[in-house]
Amino acid sequence: MEKKNDISRREFLKTAGAAGALSLGLAACGDGRTAGSASGSQAVPSGGMTYRTNPTTGDKVSLLGYGCMRWPSVGGRSAREGNEEIDQEMVNRLVDFAIEHGVNYFDTSPAYCRGTSERATGIALSRHPREKYLIATKMSNFAPSTWTREGAVAMYHNSMKELQVDYLDYYLLHGIGMGSGMEEMMARYFDNGIIDFLMEERKAGRIRNLGFSYHGDVKCFDWLLERHDVYKWDFVQIQLNYLDWKYAKQINPRNTDAEYLYNALAERGIPAIIMEPLLGGRLSNVPDNIVAQFKERDPQSSVASWAFRFAGSLSGVLTVLSGMTRMEHLQDNLRTYCPLNPLTDEEFQFLQDTATRMMQFDTIPCNDCKYCMPCPYGLDIPAILLHYNKCLNEGNIPESSTDPEYRKARRAYLVGYDRSVPRLRQASHCIGCGQCSPHCPQRIDIPAELHRIDAYVERLRQNTL
Repeated sequence: MEKKNDISRREFLKTAGAAGALSLGLAACGDGRTAGSASGSQAVPSGGMTYRTNPTTGDKVSLLGYGCMRWPSVGGRSAREGNEEIDQEMVNRLVDFAIEHGVNYFDTSPAYCRGTSERATGIALSRHPREKYLIATKMSNFAPSTWTREGAVAMYHNSMKELQVDYLDYYLLHGIGMGSGMEEMMARYFDNGIIDFLMEERKAGRIRNLGFSYHGDVKCFDWLLERHDVYKWDFVQIQLNYLDWKYAKQINPRNTDAEYLYNALAERGIPAIIMEPLLGGRLSNVPDNIVAQFKERDPQSSVASWAFRFAGSLSGVLTVLSGMTRMEHLQDNLRTYCPLNPLTDEEFQFLQDTATRMMQFDTIPCNDCKYCMPCPYGLDIPAILLHYNKCLNEGNIPESSTDPEYRKARRAYLVGYDRSVPRLRQASHCIGCGQCSPHCPQRIDIPAELHRIDAYVERLRQNTL
């Protein structure tokens, strides 16, 4: 059962620099630059990365972790989109720049970039001394054909081959709580004996840290933590950001508030690795009135930097993952964490108030993870949902033709829709087969949302609102 933890905000915001207050050690050596004064025009600091110490292995882990889900393609987009190959030369440049500026944690999976992320990551990292980086990858055995012991073990060994390593620093059971929840988790990891195999690999040193990433059914999360004395989880990866801190369950009843997840780990001394600090980009593309409030407080900081500071300011966080497709994303995040300027109590409350204001927008909780893709009928599901969210945030979802800004909003929605989603990939082509929904970590009823959006678009096109 999910329970309420009553730990004060001040306790969460005790940073690792406060004597005796730490669950994870922190070190920062820098040039005095702070995230609060960073801007895109300033040089990227060198030598200033903030690190956290893993209490199990003593690893000195960069607070900024590189998520390898969105490596750039040869066309300049994320390689998760379309069918373009990964731009290996650009990946090499990004990895080189990241390592040069103190990033040492790289997170990938056999499932990322249509199965090519591990290979690209391995090529880029193998050009550096092994002690310069920490590799994290996952048992991404989503397909029932890989639920057998043989299939899962083969996936594990293939990860080492693709990454060009003979040991893995961090290894995760991937997507705990997805699909059918407990039933699927047991079939993927426990009934087949894979958890025992992985624990033996940890004992042998080929896995240095064993953990899991949580998506979905909180019963799975609680079950695994209740057995921490058996499995001795070295870390757990959770979704955490200032919107999900208290509103994840309100956004989607099947989700779990990050406050609960973080507290449960902190109570057991388990380091947290953070995914979705920007909530799939939603916290870098906030409504204009929210942007104005951020800029009023700090004109030089990016909107995204506030979200990254939120995640990094929690003392039990080991690293915060960001899928940085472009160099400017990497540079902006480096300014935030080189070194980290932890949130004050007042700034923490400001972000909580911001989250409350943002909840007035009834957005669809799509994080653009693309686990729903590919659609067998060719729809670009994330693009459809994200365009709707964008227009909602910008006030371009008219409810009636009598609205004062109806003509402007109608044009903005329809023109933007056709530009961002080709006609043959729009919601009108959804037949409701339902193949997408079981793969959604946010548990969105995707066909229902697509049919709702299509009906709305048709009314806009027919001018019948």
